[in-house]
Amino acid sequence: MASLRPAPSRAASADPASAAATVVPVAANASPSPRAGLAEGLNASSAAPGQAQKTPQRRVRVARAGATDLAPAAPRKAAPADGASDALPPFPPDSLAASLWLAARAVAAVLEGRSLDVGLACLKAAPAAARPAAQDAAYGALRRFAWGDLILARLLSTPLKAIEVRALLLVALYRLETRPEAAHTVVNQAVVAAAELAGGAFRGLVNGVLRNYLRQRESLLAAAAADPEAASQHPRWWLEKLQRAYPREWQAIVAAGNTQPPMCLRVNRRLAGRDAYAAELAEAGIEARPVGVDGLLLAHPQAVESLPGFATGRVSVQDAGAQRAAQILDPAPGARVLDVCAAPGGKSAHLLERADLDLLALDIDAARLRRVDATLARLGLRAATRVADGSVPVRAGAAGSWWDGRPFDAILVDAPCSASGVVRRHPDAKWLRRIGDVRALLGVQAAILDAVWPLLRPGGKLLYATCSVFPEENGAQIDAFLHRHADAGRELEERLLPLAEHDGFYYALVRKTV
Repeated sequence: MASLRPAPSRAASADPASAAATVVPVAANASPSPRAGLAEGLNASSAAPGQAQKTPQRRVRVARAGATDLAPAAPRKAAPADGASDALPPFPPDSLAASLWLAARAVAAVLEGRSLDVGLACLKAAPAAARPAAQDAAYGALRRFAWGDLILARLLSTPLKAIEVRALLLVALYRLETRPEAAHTVVNQAVVAAAELAGGAFRGLVNGVLRNYLRQRESLLAAAAADPEAASQHPRWWLEKLQRAYPREWQAIVAAGNTQPPMCLRVNRRLAGRDAYAAELAEAGIEARPVGVDGLLLAHPQAVESLPGFATGRVSVQDAGAQRAAQILDPAPGARVLDVCAAPGGKSAHLLERADLDLLALDIDAARLRRVDATLARLGLRAATRVADGSVPVRAGAAGSWWDGRPFDAILVDAPCSASGVVRRHPDAKWLRRIGDVRALLGVQAAILDAVWPLLRPGGKLLYATCSVFPEENGAQIDAFLHRHADAGRELEERLLPLAEHDGFYYALVRKTV
């Protein structure tokens, strides 16, 4: 599943507006809207390698009746991606204040244009008791971002420059709506958390905004229900793409994108049988049912530490839809296989669990490639790994070439994509992505396909995979590829829309003619 990255990057692969609102350019002294600010943040973080990432200068505002524009926040030092963030204030680690504070830190990172994965790095240094609730609150607030954005725009009457305080309000609103029976406690604990943000200057504002929300709840919810973005929890452009592509299914796709994702395990067939492992789970009080060939779908998510044999490689966490890749490509034992855009390594590992292969895993990102090495080591598997850009054509023997000139029997192109099929796992993607990013990704996908196709032997097979539901990244991309390459023939095409038991994926198996 992919991890969220700015669109021009090729590190993330397929392996996790309303009718009344318009965004218009305005003068340089106007203030940005929250949702516009997220798009601007992505633009800033999408600078080409080696270029300085500048604070965005373009200003936009939301023209919505009754809305109050928010002033841009002053630049703030990014939270360290390695988790070495500021220590948790002196809250009891299992307190609601602790989880709200941590979740606000994570959401603030997204408001500044970074991914939720980066934001959640602050949890690494947090007490274990505080992490689950904080993660749930951060994910929930971002799934409902448009809803919270609209409500804050109606409740705030003065500019709010403190991004972490705004993030705390989004998190607290989510908690109020999902735990209405604990409203008094949520407000109280949000004020306690606010005392440890921005020097405590916004405790009164946090108290007043949340209490006003409770007093005006019915009218605010009615306003949110009338706003397509707030009601659907998806950006307008995203909704329009789904409506055009799936006139009958788009509402179900949107609904699935707003749910909590399923947790599916992949049993390592080299070390355990699926039925035997399911029995072990049952003995541990963990309910699961078979799905696919190697999968077990859990009734309830579990910490991986609680899974029998996880540390020793007997089982991995992988969505049932993602497990289809190894089953469809199905290389023969001893085959020479290339996995392009391999990080974090789930699909490479599944291929190696199924057969002894001569496998080379590539990824453009050295840090992400280390995750592939760690995954394979945990599972007791071996493969060659190499940092390389799969979109650049290679020639054997050329300086810096990673290819030794021997053709591959099978190639997996786990392409970087919009992640629109796994948005419930990456709710920040909905608000960090812009429609132009999808267009940029189309060029990257085509470049990778064209670059690796000459490396496949005649009679060999290539599997193109995305975790997108947008047709231009899927069938249309393969149609264009087949038009460019007369020696390519499509053997299989499979589209998985997000459902209760799996995420959204696309697969196309292409054979090179002899």
